[in-house]
Amino acid sequence: RSCNPPVGNLATGRTPVTLTTCGQNSTELYCFYPDQNLLHQVSHGCGQPRCTKCNANQPDNSHLPADMTDDFFANPISWWQSAQGVHREEIRLDFETEFYLTHVIAVFKSPRPAAMVLERSQDYGQSWRPYKYFSVNCTATFGLQDDLIEEGSMCTSRYSDAVPCTRGEVIYRALSPANKIEDPYSPEAQDLLKLTNLRLLLLKRHECPCHGLGLVEKPQRFAHYAIYDLIIRGSCFCNGHAEECELANRTGIMENVVHGKCVCRHNTAGDHCEKCAPLYNDQPWKPGDGKTGAPNECRKCRCHNHADSCHFDLSVWLASGKHSGGVCDNCKHNTEGHRCQRCKPGYYRDRGKPMSSTEVCKPCACQPMGSANATFSRSWRCHPKTGFCYCKPGVAGPNCDRCLMGYWGFGENGCRPCDCARDCDQHTGNCFNGYDNEPFFNIPIGGRIPDLVQTPTNESEEEWKWNDHEQGFSALRHPEKCVCKEKVLGSVTDFCQMKYAYVIKARILSAHDKGTHAEVVVKVKKVLKSGKVKITRSNRSIYPESWTNRGCTCPILNPGTDYLIAGQEDSRTSKLLVNMNSLVKPWKAYLGKQVSDILRTGCK
Repeated sequence: RSCNPPVGNLATGRTPVTLTTCGQNSTELYCFYPDQNLLHQVSHGCGQPRCTKCNANQPDNSHLPADMTDDFFANPISWWQSAQGVHREEIRLDFETEFYLTHVIAVFKSPRPAAMVLERSQDYGQSWRPYKYFSVNCTATFGLQDDLIEEGSMCTSRYSDAVPCTRGEVIYRALSPANKIEDPYSPEAQDLLKLTNLRLLLLKRHECPCHGLGLVEKPQRFAHYAIYDLIIRGSCFCNGHAEECELANRTGIMENVVHGKCVCRHNTAGDHCEKCAPLYNDQPWKPGDGKTGAPNECRKCRCHNHADSCHFDLSVWLASGKHSGGVCDNCKHNTEGHRCQRCKPGYYRDRGKPMSSTEVCKPCACQPMGSANATFSRSWRCHPKTGFCYCKPGVAGPNCDRCLMGYWGFGENGCRPCDCARDCDQHTGNCFNGYDNEPFFNIPIGGRIPDLVQTPTNESEEEWKWNDHEQGFSALRHPEKCVCKEKVLGSVTDFCQMKYAYVIKARILSAHDKGTHAEVVVKVKKVLKSGKVKITRSNRSIYPESWTNRGCTCPILNPGTDYLIAGQEDSRTSKLLVNMNSLVKPWKAYLGKQVSDILRTGCK
């Protein structure tokens, strides 16, 4: 719910400032009529006046501004008194911060002023606006109608009579029937109730209408303003987000003092709970709703424990359909993003740890010579989800530290393709003639499509282990990991020079790592050309001669996809081979017709 701090006397513990004080420079003699004579007036007059001295430097004879705001129960007959003969006097109370006003009561010792203005400032005295004008004749003094005649007028004659000559009260209520406010934290309420300074301008004195006044030899000794008590009721200003307040920019503890710094609730902050706490800016700050009681709490930003603060961004708020507008500040633990939800360039996410872990982002471990500097996404050195590095042409390995199968010469420019039908020595480029001489690679490469659908999303080393102990990986699922130099369908002459032994349309069913070689199971759908090895429209295996330890066949063969495949054969073992010189293209009808025409007419 929205909260309301208690109301107290804002004047308690604070000293007003006045233009003058009696006996400021020297001892003054002043006269007054005793209270009891004035309060119980008899028809023959005010009785005998009493005269005494005032000296601001003598405690027993001083009447200082602080006497207006002392405890009126403990010190009922203490008062402030102005210098003699002044017509215009000012009493100002300056607050150290913003407060809410409810009402003001001034109890005069002298007759109440014939004209007076109550003003407030909301900018620490830079500008002033009137709360109320007081006069025996509003029209003559201020040019305003009297609120006794016109309800809601800014002026009243209600508190300007000379009688009673002492203990007459002047009262102002901020919330009156004329100032009806439903929500005390609305802009309209704040404009009326909020203040940093309060000022009473005393503009014209009244003389006490006592019989026999003309007998007094020195009437100037009665010419002063005097106030017993100045009571300013109000509360600290907390926008509906606190119900207690503490010291603001002050030291010591004073009893019954209304302090100005709110003890904020609802995830708000600031002296007046006027903003959201550092990590709670996911939606716009709002004051509590004093009408409905809605607390309008600030909502925490989703920074996954990687930020100490966030800020509200209007464009993010609008883009989300006004659901979330928090942007995390200074993401820690190598994270970045509006919600610290991704790893910084040069780091990748450890899927084995929760997103809130301080160690969720691990540094990329890329081989500098084999890694590509310019990647598709800014300065990422490795894939932010898997940690796989972005390699230069012909380079393989999660860390880009060796050549792809079918490439050789690891260096600054990557690796060069072997000039062979099969693989070659990675250091010299010398061709291998058969499978017997090929190095052993126990590398993930392919897997059955049902297996792939059920693979865990946690992309760790465990993901490549299958129930039958075969290891598999699909380029279809992680295409960003597979980089192969593809053969293009060039001119008729280029195609014919390759002297392909077979040309087929086939669907890739699955791929398997057999230790010394890879085997890809395909369904042959159309035979455009065959050589010594007999090919029928059925399931059979083809054998890629190059694959990478990223788990990619080269050329890329994605399970579930139809391809046009043109390659060589090994008649000795009746195997259809696929290597980097093979033509492998996703099947298109026009491509099939083009190749059929070349085979029929172009190659002699």
